[in-house]
Amino acid sequence: MAKYSKYNIISQIRNSANYFIVNLLSGNADILDKEEAEKILSIKNGGSADDEFIEELTAKGYLTDEKEEKKKFLQKYLSFLDSRESDEVQLFFITNYSCNFACSYCYQDQYTNAYNELTKEVIDSFYNHIRTEFAGRKKYVTIFGGEPLLPGSKQKDNISYLLEKAASNGLRVCIVTNGYTLKEYSSMFSPELIREIQVTLDGTKEMHDSRRYLKGGGATFDKIVEGIDSCLEKGLPVNLRIVADRENIGNIPELASFAIEKGWTANPLFKTQIGRNYELHHCQSSSGKLFDRISLYEKLSEITKSNPHVLQFHKPAYSITRYLAENGNLPEPLFDSCPACKTEWAYDYTGRIYPCTATVGKEGENLGTYFPEHRLNESNAEEWSSRDVTTIKECTECNLQLACGGGCGSVARNHSGKICSPDCRPVKELMELGFSAYLGQ
Repeated sequence: MAKYSKYNIISQIRNSANYFIVNLLSGNADILDKEEAEKILSIKNGGSADDEFIEELTAKGYLTDEKEEKKKFLQKYLSFLDSRESDEVQLFFITNYSCNFACSYCYQDQYTNAYNELTKEVIDSFYNHIRTEFAGRKKYVTIFGGEPLLPGSKQKDNISYLLEKAASNGLRVCIVTNGYTLKEYSSMFSPELIREIQVTLDGTKEMHDSRRYLKGGGATFDKIVEGIDSCLEKGLPVNLRIVADRENIGNIPELASFAIEKGWTANPLFKTQIGRNYELHHCQSSSGKLFDRISLYEKLSEITKSNPHVLQFHKPAYSITRYLAENGNLPEPLFDSCPACKTEWAYDYTGRIYPCTATVGKEGENLGTYFPEHRLNESNAEEWSSRDVTTIKECTECNLQLACGGGCGSVARNHSGKICSPDCRPVKELMELGFSAYLGQ
């Protein structure tokens, strides 16, 4: 007899009488009226329903044979592992931990790192290492900091050399920068080499300059805008990032209007992301300013409903619901949302290797060195690489696991002390918002 699937996600759509049901293993999603939802929940709790309704639920995988479901899970999981083996690897290179900004919420400002200067010898070792260790894999390099595009001839020489070596190795490059010197550096960048430039802008001029200012004081907004314009004019993709908290969230409609007026949003090379200002290791912001994940998206939902033009600037994902609305089908099950030691590695200018950018520079988080010699703590790396919903005990019985993927391993370890522990995502609540926002319910 078919049983209620352990992977069903069912809930009422926000501000609606309707419900949704989603099953990422079977690949089905439906909008339900109240009566249909109550019938399904009754079946979940041991009740019965008419044959026709049972047949429809079974055809869509909402009701299933337990053995068949386990078999399907294993098939999908093995397919996921196979595809990940051929996925592109992102290799971060941290040029320095220093920065010309003194942002109010910097989490790296208390890191203690021995003074080392980036040298061409280190850069050569990095490229030799990744050429050997990731031979045959698709890969690209992301230049990261600190702030990698610091002013000064020595830093410019190092960045120029990093880019030359990437080009000679047939690798494209992303750059994560605060954007202050972007215009000055843009002459080094070509669309053939640069895959994306990520720049942070925390609002319009007054808001941004109150949060992201130079060390010793000084506005940064105008120069960043000039840099973004320069990149787009050169045909370079720009990913504009907003670090959101309760201080600047209300400024997003104004920032959206600014971006629309600048013509950025009409440019296919321009995209946006909104991230939370949150306490990963250390954070200067007071906790009262910080959003948790669901409260951020609830606020974004409220903002976009009262300011529809914001959706020209940024469309929140609301878990899988934006994907569903835009593609007409569900994404593949998410068995793992932590790329550390799988499709992401990080290397710093001191010769150390880290699992990912969330761990880089943090004392005790490195996995070994690539310079002056290659040493890797294989057991630690294996613990990171084995982390997914099948190895996190709490995930194995959670109906949200295939939409959540277990969350961030670094955040999970900060909370519990264990890599293989969950960083739970409010998947159901995000879907409630998303069905309301994008599927007209």
